[in-house]
Amino acid sequence: MASHTAKPGVSNKNPHTTKTKASLLSNIKVFVMCHSLLQLSQLLHTSYFKSSISTIERRYGYSSVSTGSLTSLHEVGNLLLVVFVSYLGNRVHRPRVIGLGGLLMAGSAGLLAVPHFLSEPYQYNSALTEDEGDICVLNGNSSSLARCHASSHHALQQRVPWGVMATAQLLFGLGSAPIQPLGISYIDDFSEPGNSALYIAILFSVSIFGPAFGYLLGSVMLRIYVDVERLDPNADVELVPSDPRWVGAWWMGLLVSSTSLLLTSIPYLFFPRHGATHEEVTKTETDALKGEKITQDTPFINIIKMFPRYFLRLMMNPVFMLLVLSQCCFSCVISGLATFLGKYLELQFGTSAARGSFLMGVMNLPAAAMGMLLGGVVMKKAEPSAKAIPWASMMALSVSILLGIPLFFMGCPLQEVSGVNMHPWTDGPTSDCTANCSCLGTTFNPVCGENHLEYISPCHAGCTNYTLHPGKPVRIQAYTQCRCIVGAAGLGHALPGSCGNRCSSLLLPAMILIAIAGFISSMTNSPLYMLVLRCVSQEQKVFAIGVQFLLLRMLAWLPGPTLFGVVMDSACVWWKRMCGSQLGSCGYYDNDLLRSRYFGVQMALKLFGMFLLALAGWKVHRGDGYSLDKKGPVAV
Repeated sequence: MASHTAKPGVSNKNPHTTKTKASLLSNIKVFVMCHSLLQLSQLLHTSYFKSSISTIERRYGYSSVSTGSLTSLHEVGNLLLVVFVSYLGNRVHRPRVIGLGGLLMAGSAGLLAVPHFLSEPYQYNSALTEDEGDICVLNGNSSSLARCHASSHHALQQRVPWGVMATAQLLFGLGSAPIQPLGISYIDDFSEPGNSALYIAILFSVSIFGPAFGYLLGSVMLRIYVDVERLDPNADVELVPSDPRWVGAWWMGLLVSSTSLLLTSIPYLFFPRHGATHEEVTKTETDALKGEKITQDTPFINIIKMFPRYFLRLMMNPVFMLLVLSQCCFSCVISGLATFLGKYLELQFGTSAARGSFLMGVMNLPAAAMGMLLGGVVMKKAEPSAKAIPWASMMALSVSILLGIPLFFMGCPLQEVSGVNMHPWTDGPTSDCTANCSCLGTTFNPVCGENHLEYISPCHAGCTNYTLHPGKPVRIQAYTQCRCIVGAAGLGHALPGSCGNRCSSLLLPAMILIAIAGFISSMTNSPLYMLVLRCVSQEQKVFAIGVQFLLLRMLAWLPGPTLFGVVMDSACVWWKRMCGSQLGSCGYYDNDLLRSRYFGVQMALKLFGMFLLALAGWKVHRGDGYSLDKKGPVAV
C-alpha cells in the first residue's frame, strides 16, 4: 500500500475547489447581496411590528405613547453598542460580528412573540356574553364593582407582556448595532473604484423592500384572528376584521421574521475578514492608523483612552455634524410615518389595519426603494460635485414638501358619536333613553344606528334585544328595540360596528401623494450618505458611521415614535376605560386635529432639516471641495 505524506504548507484539498470557494466569498458583489438580504429581513421585522401597533394597542389596552416608546426601545439597545462597535470596526472580523448580531436579532424577534403565549385568550365586550353590560337591561344590576376588579386584574396582566416585549426590543437593538456600520464600511473598503455609491444604493434599494414585505405580511396576518390556534378549527368567530374590536394574529408574523433573520445571518460566519482588494485597502488603513498610533497590537486600554479624541474630532467637523443633524430631522419624519401611518389611515379613512398595511407595502415602500436606487444611478452616471449635492437635495426635498401640502385638507371630521362629539340624547325619543340601562363605563362595542349616529355600545343606544345572523349564529345581525333611536315603526335598530366616515374615496389619492413625495425625497439618500463618508478621514470612516447612527438613533429613531405617539394621543377625544379613572387605549380621535398635527410636525421637521442642509452646503462651498471618488476628504 502506497502512503502519501503531505508536505508542510501544502493542502491535500482540491485547489480548484478552494480557489472557487475563496473567490466567491471574497467577491464584494456576493457580500452586497447577503447584506441586502440581511437588512431586508431586519427591516421586514421592524416594519411588521410597526404595522401591528394599532392591533397591539387594542389587544393590551396600551396608549400610543406606550406603543411608540416600545418601538423606540430597540434604539436604546443599539445606542449601547453602536459607537463601541464602530470604533473597533477596523480591528474585528466584521462579517463574523455582523453574523453574530443577526443571530441575536433572530432570537429577540422570536422572544417578541412570547407574550401571546403567556397571555390569557383575548376578551372583548360582547352582547353574547352574560353579565357584560352590552345590552340595555332595564332596572338591572350593573355589577360595576365586580367588573372594576376584573379590569384591575386585567391591567395587572398587561405589565408582563410589555416587559417581555421591551426586553426583546432591547436585545434586538444590541444585535442590530454592527449591521450597518460594519457592513457599509466593508462595502466601501473593498468595492471597485467609483462603485461604492452604486453598491450602497443597491443595498438600500433592495433592503427597503423589507418594509414592503413586512407590511404585506402584516396585511395577511392581521386578517387572522389572534387566538386562532386556541379555537376549534370548525368554529366561527363572532368578530370580523372590520369590527373595531377585532384583533389580528400579530404574533404569527414575528415567527416568520425570526426565521428569515436566522437564515440570512448564517452566511456571514463564513466570509473572510478582507475582501478581494484587501491588500490595497489594508495598506491604506495601516498607513492612516499609524498616524493615530493605533495598530492591530495596540492594547485595548489605550484604544479606550483615545476614544474621546476621536469623538471630539468628529464633533468639531462642521460638515459632518450639519449633514447628520439634517438626516436626523428627515429620519424623525420617517419614524413617524413608519410607526403610525397605518393607524392614521385607519382613523382618517376608515380602512382596516390589514388593508392599510397592504397599501403601504405595495405603494409607499416600493416608491421609496425606486427613489433610492435612482439616486445611486444618478450618482454613478452624473458624478456630481460635492458642492452640488446639498443644493440638488434641497430642491428635491422642496418638491416633496409641496406635494405634502394637500394632505392637510384630505380627510373628514370624526363621525357623529353619541356621548363623544354629540349630546347623548340628541336624536333619542326621550331625554333619559339610557336611564336604568346599567351601562358600564368600561364597555366599548360600537354600533351604528339607523339614524346614522354612532353609539359606544348597544347599551348606550338603549337597545334591549338583538337578532342573530341566520347563516352564522355566533354573530349578531342587528340590535333591536333601541330606545335612543327613532325608527319607522317606533323604536329603531342598530348594526354592529362603526358608522365610519365619508373619506374612503380619498384613501388612494392620499396614498399616491405620500408615495410620490417619498420617491422624490428618497432620491437624496445615497448622495447625502456618500457626502457623509467623504467628509471624514479614512481612519475615522467606520467610527464616523457609528457616530452617525448613534446620533440618528438618539435624536430621531429613539424619540421619533414617542413624539408622534404624543401627537396622536393629543388628538384623542374619548378614551377607553379599564377601571374607574384608569385609561386604556384611545377610542375616538378628532380627525381634523389629528391631521393638522400629524403632518404639521412632519413639515416642521423637514423645513428645519433643509435649513441645516443649506448650512452644510454653504460650508462645503467655502472649502476647497470634497472628492467622492476617494476614500477621504480633500479638504475639511
